[in-house]
Amino acid sequence: MDSAAIDRFEAGRGRLASLAYRLLGSAADAEDAVQDAFLRWQAADRERIEVPEAWLTKVVTNLCLDRLRSAQARHERAVGDWLPEPLLEGDPMLGPADTFEQRESVSLAVLTLLERLSPIERAAYVLREAFSYPHAEIAGILDITESASQQHVHRARRRVAAEHRGGEVDPASARRIVEEFLAAATSGRTERLVAMPTADATAVSDGYGLARRPLRYTTRERIASYVRAGFKPTPAKRRLASGSPAFHIALVNGSPAVLAVVDDRVVGAVAFDVGNGKVASLHGIAAADRLARLNEAWQQHEPDAPVINAW
Repeated sequence: MDSAAIDRFEAGRGRLASLAYRLLGSAADAEDAVQDAFLRWQAADRERIEVPEAWLTKVVTNLCLDRLRSAQARHERAVGDWLPEPLLEGDPMLGPADTFEQRESVSLAVLTLLERLSPIERAAYVLREAFSYPHAEIAGILDITESASQQHVHRARRRVAAEHRGGEVDPASARRIVEEFLAAATSGRTERLVAMPTADATAVSDGYGLARRPLRYTTRERIASYVRAGFKPTPAKRRLASGSPAFHIALVNGSPAVLAVVDDRVVGAVAFDVGNGKVASLHGIAAADRLARLNEAWQQHEPDAPVINAW
């Protein structure tokens, strides 16, 4: 392959990776899909490709759809085993992020909701909301009619809007709410923890990376109990974390998050979806494989001072 063809692919790699991440919810799988697309670009008769960006977008989208439709993915969705992979602020896979819709489409809360859509609905929604493709182009990418594209996007928007409780919040306010939540969790003020989530808040956790399936909590009382237990220090938890973590507040997938850090290594992340001064949802992730990319970014990151130095 000539250098011009390689350069053309590399110029669009970031956009393709962002698309694949939104479709799959996994940075590792997104990178694999983009690499597979590169191999197809390498083998293609490029003289016959009129618009390389459109061709590559279609290839990556269909590679992701194949993955979503695979037997393993269908099984994981059916039994609720799936959780998205969190990414630290500044990760190029999070782009584009110019509009609220683009930022919302990559939040852990919305990525989790997108898993409940059919693969074709998810693809149409992502292409429209995150990348502003017109329905005519979405139809060409997905090999459907323009009317079908409109219907898929409409259904996806309706389902996301019906279940997503968060909203646009300025970073300072969101951080303040998370700081108050963390203070209540670590002080044992359970009554304050019960008051801070919305009435229909949800929490999802991978059980410190040990649970076979995500653990789900759907009442304020159960959420408060889960959070209080999670942030209560014990010798067993310190052994599991290989030390006593410090707690930092950072942005993960555009949302405020509490990161537990031991020796510059993130051992757990709790991301918050905030709206109207309340916590709408929490996602707790501690599985090492899901934190691998976030950890790489964290070790190149200049963090703020921890809000809790030792646990």
